[in-house]
Amino acid sequence: MLTTLRIRNFAIIDAVELPLAPRLNVLSGETGAGKSIIVGALGLLIGERASADLVRPGADRAVVEGTFEVGDAPELRAQLDERGIDLEDDVLVLKREVPASAGGRARAWINGTAVTAAVLSDIGRALVNVHGQHEAQALLDVEAQRRILDAFAGAQGQAAAVARAHAALVAARAAVASLIARRDAAQKRADYLQHVAREITDAKLVEGEEQKLEDEARRLTHAEELRALAGELSGALEGEDEALLGRLGHLQKPLASLQRIDPTVARLQELYDAAYYALEELAREVAAYGESVEHDPGRLADVERRRDLIFRVLKKYGGTVAAVLETGREARAELALLDSAALDLRELEDAVTTAEAALREAATALSKTRQKAASRLGKEVEAQFPGLGLADGRFHVALTARSEIGAAGAEDVEFTVALNVGHDARALSRVASGGELARVMLALKTILAGVDRVPTLIFDEVDAGIGGKVGQQVGDAMRRVAAHHQVFAITHLPQIAARAHHHIRVMKGAKDGVTTADIQVLDGDARVEEIARMLGGDADSATSRAHAREQLAAGAASAVASAAPRGGDTSARSRRRG
Repeated sequence: MLTTLRIRNFAIIDAVELPLAPRLNVLSGETGAGKSIIVGALGLLIGERASADLVRPGADRAVVEGTFEVGDAPELRAQLDERGIDLEDDVLVLKREVPASAGGRARAWINGTAVTAAVLSDIGRALVNVHGQHEAQALLDVEAQRRILDAFAGAQGQAAAVARAHAALVAARAAVASLIARRDAAQKRADYLQHVAREITDAKLVEGEEQKLEDEARRLTHAEELRALAGELSGALEGEDEALLGRLGHLQKPLASLQRIDPTVARLQELYDAAYYALEELAREVAAYGESVEHDPGRLADVERRRDLIFRVLKKYGGTVAAVLETGREARAELALLDSAALDLRELEDAVTTAEAALREAATALSKTRQKAASRLGKEVEAQFPGLGLADGRFHVALTARSEIGAAGAEDVEFTVALNVGHDARALSRVASGGELARVMLALKTILAGVDRVPTLIFDEVDAGIGGKVGQQVGDAMRRVAAHHQVFAITHLPQIAARAHHHIRVMKGAKDGVTTADIQVLDGDARVEEIARMLGGDADSATSRAHAREQLAAGAASAVASAAPRGGDTSARSRRRG
């Protein structure tokens, strides 16, 4: 529910704050006072096109901000979660800012999170539905009409079953197409795949073999040099008397004498022993290494051939052993597909047949439900027309069979109307008169009030071309819709204004030499005065005021007759304020 609408520097508006209430809110005022501008600002807030022309002259930017109370709205909450927008205390604040400069970009926020105009529109449409003379609203969309019919029929579960069955069929057909494509590709590549698989298998690659071969090749290539270096080391360690171990052995005698004189240097003996044993171990290792190095040209040739083979295979099939082995596995799998494709294809085609049957069954059940509901919805909406000044109107829910069952079922759904005698029925989206369209919307909303999940409905000039008793009936219809939604109506009719739960007047004046609009919440005598003005008499005369009080009394009486509990989408705080 929209609780507050703040508008600053928008068209002729300097700064206004509209406090709104649950149920039926009415906005009245003289022609040109700025009522439709307020609706335009609300449209901007929910994602409509922004333009620098909207900014009040002399201001650098226009700002529109709306505060909404969000109750039990799981779909809306899911949309917010998907976009990473936090919802705190069930309050949602939408904000739109339009710069005065033609090159500037409009910006938008939801609960302080910057969003695109598209996201603002998605969330805004879940919060507010605006029905005006030139608006293309959700109810005019055939997909929305289909969802409305299904909701009216209680067929959401059947519709979901059809969507699931269609998705399963699409997946089954895709699996068949994929297998055929892979089979055909494998057939074209069979010779190549066999060559790849054979070459990789014959290579007998082992992870880490490249490094081992490189190390071995280096030793074989430098075998003579390595043996010479090992011999040189071995001689230096334990060769003639000048060898390191021999010279180190001569140190044992003075070290022993040193310890006899000063036993505290026993640690030196330990270090000496460790050094001597380490050099002995080094000598043995060097000698063994030298003996192990062989000059073997034949082995070197074998190693180089193996290295060349591995290099060629890696270069052709992946660059690493793991990649080459995976390439070989994939090639063998494609070849295996040629052997199993026929059987697999039969199984997948059987799955398609089963999915087609399941889709037909689900779509047939949905079609039967829709057909019954379409006739009933048409009659119930049509029954609302006389009371809305559309006595000759006819409403029909057209179901047109599709050439192929889709995710939405076996038929397209479209609302059609004929509002004048002798005229053919046309799609609801092609109704020419904005006032007539608004009243058709109102008739639909009256029937569908308990189904539609958008909490706030805006009706702009729903009273165009009507008056008298029809105006009273339109007001009564709005009150019935307001039992399930917050309704915000722009009206010139006192019969409708008198039936409001919350009445706001728009007034036009001047501020600093510039025309501006302001608002006033009406109650008591102020409301009587406004109703008297709307009746066309002298608002200060006793007769006009008496007539105005009669209208308000009639509105109160209609409230008792149409009273109904609020829907579950309004918070306790909102109900207390109403």
